[in-house]
Parts: sequence; C-alpha cells; structure tokens
Amino acid sequence: MKVITLEEHYTTPMYLEATKNLGPEGQAGGEEVARKQADLGDERLADMDAAGIDMQVLSLSGILLDALDPATATAVARDANDRAAQAVQDHPDRFAAFAALGVQEPETAADELRRCVRELGFRGAIVNGTAGGLFLDHPRFLPVFQAAQDLGVPVYLHPAPPPPPVRDAYYGGLPDGYGAVLSIAGWGWHVETGLHALRLIVSGLFDRLPGLQIIIGHMGENLPFSLARAESVLSRAPKPLARPLSDYFHANFHVTTSGYFTLPPFLCALEVVGADRLLFSVDYPFSTNPQGRTFLDSLPVAPADKEKIAHGNAERLLGLTP
Repeated sequence: MKVITLEEHYTTPMYLEATKNLGPEGQAGGEEVARKQADLGDERLADMDAAGIDMQVLSLSGILLDALDPATATAVARDANDRAAQAVQDHPDRFAAFAALGVQEPETAADELRRCVRELGFRGAIVNGTAGGLFLDHPRFLPVFQAAQDLGVPVYLHPAPPPPPVRDAYYGGLPDGYGAVLSIAGWGWHVETGLHALRLIVSGLFDRLPGLQIIIGHMGENLPFSLARAESVLSRAPKPLARPLSDYFHANFHVTTSGYFTLPPFLCALEVVGADRLLFSVDYPFSTNPQGRTFLDSLPVAPADKEKIAHGNAERLLGLTP
C-alpha cells in the first residue's frame, strides 16, 4: 500500500538563528529531533524506508515565524522554501512541499505562495497560529487565501504558541513546566486551532471563497467531537450562517491524523469527517514513522477506505501523481 504523509517538518539554519532568543518552543524536542528536522536527505529517507512511507510533504517547523519582524519572517520563509524546493528536486518521487509564509506581510506572502506553486511546484501552504495577535479571518489576510483559491492549492492551518495575554491568563500560575506544555501540544494549541477553524467559517471566508480548502491536523483539533454542539448553538446566533456549520466543514476542510495514534479520536473523526477527507500524517520527527505506520496498519476500516486515507486523498487534494 502506498503511503503519503503531509505534516512532516524540517527546519533551517536561518530559522533557528532568527528564533533562538524567542523561547523554548523554537528548539522543542531535544537534540535528536533537531537533527532529524535539519536533515532533508539520507537520514530522513532511511526513516521513511524503515516504516514503508513513500512520500513526505515537507513543511517548515515555523511556529515562531509570527514572532519575527515582517521583513525577517519573509526572508526566513523564502530561504526555507528554496531549501525545500532543492530537496524536492533531488528526490521528486519522495518529497513534495508546502510553502512557508510570513503572513505579517499578506500581499508579499501571497506573492511567495504564487512563486512556490508556479515556479517551484509546491502543493500548498502552511500557516502557523495567529499573526500579530490576529486570527487569520481578519480581512488583512484575505490576499493569502485568495491566492490559494486562485492557485487551487490548500492551506494547512498549523498550531503555534498562544499570544502572551492568553498564555498568561490560561496557563500561568501552574507548577514548573506544566503551563508551557499545556499551552502548546498538551492541550492549548489544539483547541485554539479548532477555534481558529470556526472563526474562519463564521467570518464568512468560505462564502467569499467557496473553493478554498483548509487542512487541519491532530485528528481535527477537537472539532469532530464538538461540531454538532457548535452547530446547534451557532444556529441560534443573531445573524445565522448562510449554511449549516457542518456544511462548511465538510466542503472546505480536510483532517489529518498527525500525532494522534489511538483509535477513539480516529473513529470520531471518521464518523464526522468521512473517509474521503481524512489523510494520514505522522508529525515527523516529533512523532516517529513507526508509530504512525503501526497505527495506520491497525485501522479497522475497509481496504478501499484505508487506501484513501493512506494516499488517495492526498493525491487528489494535492494533485500528486497516483
């Protein structure tokens, strides 16, 4: 069975240098993870081969990109994209890529996305959390989403550390280490990304750009579990949405398995999202390829659905050759 993964991270010397004084999140995972992120060649390919993974869609591990000044963020993103493009050129049957974007300069970010797709052959973009304290439903970011729709490529909405006021209010005052972990992968950035997805819907973004496709990871960032509740309550809002909330979710969102390797959240996502919009991902190297592959092989789904999740949906969404 062919296997494609699409939340698989790398980093660059320029990104690490630019973010080295911005907090522990920039160096998360320890020395082994840092080494694996830096490698876009033999070690990464060996890790893929050992788990039977045919292709990774590369994305910059850029959760602190928003903390940089706009010009630096733009330069760091462009450098990262050029490095990923070289890896794809060197191994076109093993790697594809999502464009990193410094969304602090939305028009420039849209231009970079166009360059990456039209000139470098990238398959979409990845954006991280909020930008300058704003969620990406703010009108100033519309050029990025407009470019993605025009190009026919998806945007992967990835979590990032919360803005300082949120971090202090929600995660302050806890024993050493717990607040920081809870604010990111332990809980906070998953629910924030779920909220972010809901904000994109209720802002009317998909009424304006009905063809725009968004990918969210981590088995749907808690949205599949709570979608029916959110739809029920939002239907009573003073200005109802043009369509039911779930209609937007099913028409404009795709969900990956990244970093989630237990059955209950998968079954919930499968029931709510459906096999046609679920995509296998590992979250390499923060999770390991054997972890992900063992989970994929164990899924209690029909063979045709497993093929969709393992590679077919990614091929269709990203325009990859079957």
